[in-house]
Amino acid sequence: MNAQKTTPTAVILAAGLGTRMKSDRVKVLHPLLGRPMITFPIELARSIGTEKIVLVVGHQADAVRKRLAESDDLAYALQKEQLGTGHAVQQAVLHLEGSSGPVLILCGDVPLSKGETIREVLLHHEERGAVVTLLTTCVDAPAGYCRIVRSPSGNILKIVEDKDATDAEREITEINTGIYCFDSEFLRTAVASLSNRNAQKEYYLTDLVEIARMEQKRVEGVLCPDPQEVMGINSRDQLAVAAAVLRKRVNLHHMREGVTLIDPDRTYIGLDVEIGRDSVIYPDCYLEGKTTIGEQTLIGPNTRIIDTLIGRNVEIRGFCHLVEAKIADHVILGPFSHLRPGAKIGSSAHIGNFVEVKNSTIGEGSKVNHLSYIGDTEMGAGVNIGAGTITCNYDGAFKHKTIIGDRVFVGSDTQFIAPVSIGDRALIGAGSTITRDVPENSLALSRTEQKVINEGAKKIRERLQKKKK
Repeated sequence: MNAQKTTPTAVILAAGLGTRMKSDRVKVLHPLLGRPMITFPIELARSIGTEKIVLVVGHQADAVRKRLAESDDLAYALQKEQLGTGHAVQQAVLHLEGSSGPVLILCGDVPLSKGETIREVLLHHEERGAVVTLLTTCVDAPAGYCRIVRSPSGNILKIVEDKDATDAEREITEINTGIYCFDSEFLRTAVASLSNRNAQKEYYLTDLVEIARMEQKRVEGVLCPDPQEVMGINSRDQLAVAAAVLRKRVNLHHMREGVTLIDPDRTYIGLDVEIGRDSVIYPDCYLEGKTTIGEQTLIGPNTRIIDTLIGRNVEIRGFCHLVEAKIADHVILGPFSHLRPGAKIGSSAHIGNFVEVKNSTIGEGSKVNHLSYIGDTEMGAGVNIGAGTITCNYDGAFKHKTIIGDRVFVGSDTQFIAPVSIGDRALIGAGSTITRDVPENSLALSRTEQKVINEGAKKIRERLQKKKK
C-alpha cells in the first residue's frame, strides 16, 4: 500500500469527563497496560506521520497536560463547555490554519485502532477526492450508536444519532466510529455553520456529511471489519475488554519473537516490556513498566516485576515481587523473594525463600537463601548469609549502611547494627548481634555463656503444679 500523498494533521477529541467510568479521574487518563488511554491515539497519529497533533481538552485539562508534559509535539485546544463533537472541532480550527493536507479526527477514548487501518482511510480519501471519509463498522447490537444511512446504490447520505433516528434507521447495523478524514478547507468552512437543532442540543460533527452532500461534494466510507478495533471506552467493563485485546496483541508479538508463554491468557505483559528469545514465562505473571528480560530466562508463576532489568539465564522460581531492581546473568531468585528499589544482584548469586533486599548490592556468587532482610548494604562476592540474618539499617531517624567484604560467612540469626563493616573472609557466629566493625579473617561472636542446671526443668514444673493447687 502506498503512503498518502500529503501530510495529515490529527485532531484528537479528549474533552469529556466520562461519567460512566464512575471516577474522579478524567476518562482519557485511565490506564491501559500501564499507559493512559489518551496516549494510544497520540501514538497512532505519530505512527502515520502527522504534521501536527491537536488535542482538544476540557475536563481536568491541566491534569491531561501535566500527564503529557513530555510530549512537546502536541498543541492544545480548550473546550470549556462540552457542547458536542462539532463544537470540539470548532475549538481546534485555529490550529488548522496553514494546514493543506487532510485533517484526521481521532477519539481519545478509542485506543485500539491500528495504523494500517488509518492509513487505508487516508489513502482512500485522497484517491477518491473526497471532502469527508468516514471509518465505519458493523455491530450486531447497534443501539446507542450513530447509524450510517446509505442510498440504494451504497452512497453515504447522512449519519443519524441514535436518539434522532427513525425506527427504520435504528435497524441499520453499520455505525459511525467517530474517526474521520476531512479536506482541511472544507472542514474549516463547514464546521462554522453547524447548528444545534437536535434532541441533544449539541453541535454534531456528523452533520458535516449532509452539508457535504448538499454542496454536491464527495463523501466516502471505509469499513473496518473488526468492531473491537474501533470500540469506544465509556465504562470500566469496556476498559477491561480493551485491556484484554491489547494483552492478546502484546503476548502474540512476544511469542512470535521466540518467547514461550505457558498460558497466554493468564500472562500480563506491559507495552514497554522487552523479553529475550527462549525465555519462558509461567502463568499469572505481571511484567510491567520498563522491564527488560534477557534470553533463556525463566519467570516462575505468580510473579510481579516492575521497571526491572534482568539478565540472561536467570531463574525466578515464582511468587516473587521485584521493583526497580537490577539482576545480572545466571542469578537464582525465589521462591518468595522481594527485591525493592535499588536492589542489585550480581552474577550467579542466589536470593531465596522470604528474603527481602532493598537498596543493596549483592556480590557475584553470594547467597542469601532464607528468611533474611538485607537493606542499605554493600555485599562482596562469595558471601554466605545464614537464615534469619538482618541488617538493622534504620535507627528511627536515619538510614545507615552495612558493608560486608568478600567470602564472609555469616551464621544464622545474626543482626548487623549499622553502620558496621565486616572485613574479607570474616566468620560471624550464629546468633550474634554485631555492633562493631570486624577485621578481615576474624571470628566474631556475641553470645552469652550457656548454662545447664541439672533437674532444673523438673523443679520448675513441680513449682508450677503447687501453684495450681
